[in-house]
Amino acid sequence: MDGPVNQENPPTEENEEEVAPLPENGGKKAAAAANGGRKKAGPAANGVGSWAVDSENAGVSAMHIQLMPNNKAVWYDSTSNGLSEIKLNPPACKPRVGGRQNDPQLDCTAHAIEYDIHTAEIRPLKVDFSPWCSSGGLSRDGNLISTGGDKDGFRAVRILKPCPTCNFQENSKALYTNRWYATQHALGDGTIVLVGGRNAYNYEIVQPDTLQFTPKLVGLPLLEQTSDDGGRENNLYPFVNLLPDGNLFIFANYKSIILNPATGKIVRPLPDLAGGSRNYPASAMSALLPIDLRTTAEEDVEVLVCGGNTREAYTFADLQQPKRTFLPASRNCGRLRVNVEGAEWETEDMPSPRVMGDMLLLPNGDVLMLNGAKAGTSAWDSADIPNLTPVLYSPNKKKGDRFRELAPTTIPRMYHSVSAVLPDGKVLVAGSNTNALYKMKKYNDKFKFPTELRVEKFLPPYLAPELEDYRLEITEADSDKEIKYGEKFSVGIKVKGSFQVTRDDIKVTMYSPPFTTHGYSQNQRLLILKVRRLQNGRITVVAPPSGNLAPPGYYLLFVVYGDVPSRGIWVNIQ
Repeated sequence: MDGPVNQENPPTEENEEEVAPLPENGGKKAAAAANGGRKKAGPAANGVGSWAVDSENAGVSAMHIQLMPNNKAVWYDSTSNGLSEIKLNPPACKPRVGGRQNDPQLDCTAHAIEYDIHTAEIRPLKVDFSPWCSSGGLSRDGNLISTGGDKDGFRAVRILKPCPTCNFQENSKALYTNRWYATQHALGDGTIVLVGGRNAYNYEIVQPDTLQFTPKLVGLPLLEQTSDDGGRENNLYPFVNLLPDGNLFIFANYKSIILNPATGKIVRPLPDLAGGSRNYPASAMSALLPIDLRTTAEEDVEVLVCGGNTREAYTFADLQQPKRTFLPASRNCGRLRVNVEGAEWETEDMPSPRVMGDMLLLPNGDVLMLNGAKAGTSAWDSADIPNLTPVLYSPNKKKGDRFRELAPTTIPRMYHSVSAVLPDGKVLVAGSNTNALYKMKKYNDKFKFPTELRVEKFLPPYLAPELEDYRLEITEADSDKEIKYGEKFSVGIKVKGSFQVTRDDIKVTMYSPPFTTHGYSQNQRLLILKVRRLQNGRITVVAPPSGNLAPPGYYLLFVVYGDVPSRGIWVNIQ
């Protein structure tokens, strides 16, 4: 960036800013139009987005997904539900588990892949112990730590390093107890907490990046209290978030608490959220809303929970087979300031009902809701009426103005579908398998919804072509990629178009790419960082002060101008 520094105020650490060069013909007018007349607001993204198919056949239907620091997306389903549509390479076979009776007795297919987000190239991965309905996340070293699963994977830990030839390293008996439908979250010191799972009314803390450790098991009565009888459960994959004080927010079914993970003591019970059940199989969506470190005190941390179904919905959808009744999903959202004593849930309705959807934090601080159905619950063939229309939620707008429907897809993404925010700001969408094996037309299978192997990318409104000139570019060579807690670091930027950019126009966000499965994105958080200076094409930014705000590891860093984020770069904080 070559513009002069604005000298109306003498440059100091607090007010120093740069103005990019103005154009000679019309750039100021264009910038004002993009701003909607708002001073120093930057361009607004008012479109509806668009969709594109990225791959016609990924070989493995995505049930779990993690974006890796090498810009590969890793996803997998199960080793216990028959054959996939891609062979392992190098070849490796073992006795088939599940599938059709006339399928080959040996399973020589891959049940995990590494997907190049730029080229759509696929590398099959070998996984031995079934990761079906498992948990996961990135470690401080940038490895995928996968935990739990079913059958021979109940107590498994798997480690996948981001390298061109790496495969999973596994220990099938590493965990203290079975973790099937559990939630994994990084703590402030880089250790990992595993919460719940089927018949697991407890949590355990494990060391990352190793297959040999002594886990610490702690009882968690909340999970037993919230497990609905008659097989309904409604408290699997509990929503878990690390708070700035090091405590955990844990939500199960309709109840939530603040928990001290070191002692197992409940710091404070929180009010119940009315409106039905919110966890698997009722399967609502949830996220910790962006934390603004420029202004936010600890008491301003908020969580959002949307969708789900009634406490009885799973009974009607799955437990009364062959008769199935798909109750309408919930439209209700609850929002809570979790660190404020006496705070109550603020509720409002989404534009459409949704169960089994994904909730992703976008680089500009908006929230994207997509995938899922309008009726029924999770489980095989237990939902109906695909919800094809994504919804954008803008948390900083006033109640009543926060929701906006976006461009619909044409591909149903039902049970076992996933999504992931990519460094370029697009959203990768994959999976959907409501069947106990891969069912497709080519096998003359009968199904309501096929096993989906197509991969899409959704382009949010900020990627509209007319906004491209307003997209700032991070210059990686001029940017710090290794950062330390509480210290300043530098981000280099360039302006593509001819318009003014000042410090007040931009924000710098830091995103933890989550592990997403069954409608919940584990480890997801977005921080808005303090910007100290904008000068000579460099932004001086202050890193988060502690691991409780940003557990150590790898994050995507974006510079956002108005509603429009730059392409992100990977940074590592320790």
